[in-house]
Amino acid sequence: MRFTFNWLKDHLDTDAPLDAIVERLSMIGLEVEGVEDRGRDLAPFVIAHVTAARQHPDADRLRLCTVDTGTGTYEVVCGAPNARAGMKGVFAPEGTFIPGSGITLKRATIRGVESSGMLCSEREMGLSDEHEGIIELPGDAPVGAGWAAWAGLDDAVIDVALTPNRGDCASVRGIARDLAAAGLGTLKPLDASPVAGAFESPVKWRRDLAAGTGDACPMVVGRYFRNVRNGPSPQWLQDRLRAVGLRPISALVDITNWATFDLGRPLHVFDAGTLAGDLTMRLAKPGETIGALDGRDYTLDGETVVIADADGVEAIGGIMGGAGSGCGEDTTTAFLEVALFDPARIAASGRALGILSDARYRFERGVDPTSAVWGAEIASRMILEICGGEASELTVAGEMPEWRRDCSLRLSRLLGLGGLAVLKDEAARILDALGFETRIDGDVLRCAVPPWRPDIEGEADLVEEVLRIHGFEHIPPVRLERESAIPKPVRDAAQNCAERARRTLAARGLMEAVTYSFMDSRQAALFGGVLESLRVDNPISAELDAMRPSILPNLIEAARRNMARGFGDSGLFELGPQYANDRPEGQALVVAGLRFGNAAPRHWAAKARGVDAFDAKADALAALTATGAPVDNLQVTRDAPGWYHPGRSGAFRLGPNVLAHFGEVHPATLRGMDADAPMAAFEVYLDNVPLPKTKPGAARKLLALSAFQPVRRDFAFVVDAGVEAGAVIRAARGAEKSLIADVALFDAFEGESLGVGKKSLAIAVTLQPVDATMTDEQIEAVAAKIVAAVGKATGGALRR
Repeated sequence: MRFTFNWLKDHLDTDAPLDAIVERLSMIGLEVEGVEDRGRDLAPFVIAHVTAARQHPDADRLRLCTVDTGTGTYEVVCGAPNARAGMKGVFAPEGTFIPGSGITLKRATIRGVESSGMLCSEREMGLSDEHEGIIELPGDAPVGAGWAAWAGLDDAVIDVALTPNRGDCASVRGIARDLAAAGLGTLKPLDASPVAGAFESPVKWRRDLAAGTGDACPMVVGRYFRNVRNGPSPQWLQDRLRAVGLRPISALVDITNWATFDLGRPLHVFDAGTLAGDLTMRLAKPGETIGALDGRDYTLDGETVVIADADGVEAIGGIMGGAGSGCGEDTTTAFLEVALFDPARIAASGRALGILSDARYRFERGVDPTSAVWGAEIASRMILEICGGEASELTVAGEMPEWRRDCSLRLSRLLGLGGLAVLKDEAARILDALGFETRIDGDVLRCAVPPWRPDIEGEADLVEEVLRIHGFEHIPPVRLERESAIPKPVRDAAQNCAERARRTLAARGLMEAVTYSFMDSRQAALFGGVLESLRVDNPISAELDAMRPSILPNLIEAARRNMARGFGDSGLFELGPQYANDRPEGQALVVAGLRFGNAAPRHWAAKARGVDAFDAKADALAALTATGAPVDNLQVTRDAPGWYHPGRSGAFRLGPNVLAHFGEVHPATLRGMDADAPMAAFEVYLDNVPLPKTKPGAARKLLALSAFQPVRRDFAFVVDAGVEAGAVIRAARGAEKSLIADVALFDAFEGESLGVGKKSLAIAVTLQPVDATMTDEQIEAVAAKIVAAVGKATGGALRR
């Protein structure tokens, strides 16, 4: 929000200097991002008198001007057609930086004649695009005086960063109100007296909004003007608009822009001569188009509020007007529109159309619901003063929405929430100065919330209002009490498990990614789809309209973008939530990862290999191990969701619970996401991982290594072709748990020598004695138990 210091004084009666204003703004929560001292930048430009002007001897379009600045005389070569003797203009001496062209003036020789300085046009001064001639000043302009100070352009520009809840301060008056409450002056009264209508408006308002959509535009006010003169606006108005970054267009348009910044009340004015009958406030028909004032064409959806006449859409309600009904120099009849719109609908439409206008900025934050009438009156008076003509009576459709709300503030909550004791009379004074109607009821303040503060919802908001105006700097520092000298752990067991999984995956070379928790619903359909309850009502973009059912699609999309930029053969992981339904238990904490491209960088001694299911399996197992999951008791099964390759994927299970899925991503899924490189992924469901039973902060158990030699034996079993290797490994491991330290598959074979429907699975078993070296008899006894256990569990027999 930009405004000038003198503009602020239109609403604030104050003697406070600029520095005090700037400091206090930041202290009351209106952060000042910068102060632009235009007077310093324009200080070199002075008012000069052209005492003589003669033709350049070698150029028909150039003139030699003798310029008197009061302190000296200069010869200037000038090409402006209006340069002549006797006029007064703006002179820039050598060494002056010209803001419109970005150059610094130097003495130059032009067609054989030396020129010292420049007589400036508005474009060279950065005031407008006007460059047909140099600036002409009135005859009483004092020669030698600083031009910026004389023209009132030395006014400092203040830029305030507003938080989203302070839409009331998206106006000079709103900022002045806060400063007055903070003791830096008095808020001046606002003249919103009615303008007498001379005739009935020939253009009427209608609201054509279906049941349930009336809040899209609850009220709209209009007024017709005839015999207006829409020339340039007064210089003071043009200067203020330029100061805040707006380009003056014409008097009618400039007045509406002034009202937007001055009062926080967006308006729009139509050239009434272009309208076909009455105006209707309605929702757009899907596919309707409009050529807007920004020169672009927009296609509208059925949720956008529009203003239409008999010929079609004339404006996008609350966002931007149409080019076909805009006011120009030949406008003699005008129609003023002042409406109330639903903030959420304006925000959604603005995002969908990609338009961020000054009107949208204010409407989506909420404007004063009482301002439709008084805003029309103030704008009407200004139009009549500047453009002349006659005004009609107001035409109104709809009614003002109910805005009256009451909140109570207990003084004890000021101390409890804010840490500061404020006298009730002072608290009441502050709230009254901010526009609240306050009544003291014992130790409770009963407050009527003003219409321009939709962000005030409860007692905590009132505490904030009192504290920020009274001064946060008055809150005394308080030392936090500790129960003991040793602080308790900040993270709980579940958070520690998640953190260990994160560190482990990073150590394995995966890069951590952070993506949105929402995604494109079309891509979500490839990962099980989303329930209607998980669709985002007001998405930040059309491609992020659903809560993600899995983290993987976001990682695949990130991998695809990385590979398109030449960053392939890598891996990503993310720790975050994914959503199955809209209930609390439907949100799961998952760590998911993705490897893509080749499994290792190119190397002269090894052949390149694409990532596969075993890479993802190793990552998932490492993450589970880091969380403390009982990996020795896990079962590996073939079941996996449909976005995995059916023959190259699996799951880690602990009883009935699935702890992780892993495998290669299904080719159809990759095609659906426009990804063509091999990708292997995993998902570890941290909520299903049993938490360690040790107390927080307990030391890890000491690792005790046996002093005795381990024994390794290999076994090959002939089993049915449908038997999984995991079943053989689990049976062997359970044969003698006290001695068997590890079981691993090292070979799988199928052939005619084994018989039809048979295969051979070979495992390596490591026996680790603890008390004494094992004898041959003990080893053979364990081997017999292993053979028996595998035979019982799988029907397999030792291969001979």
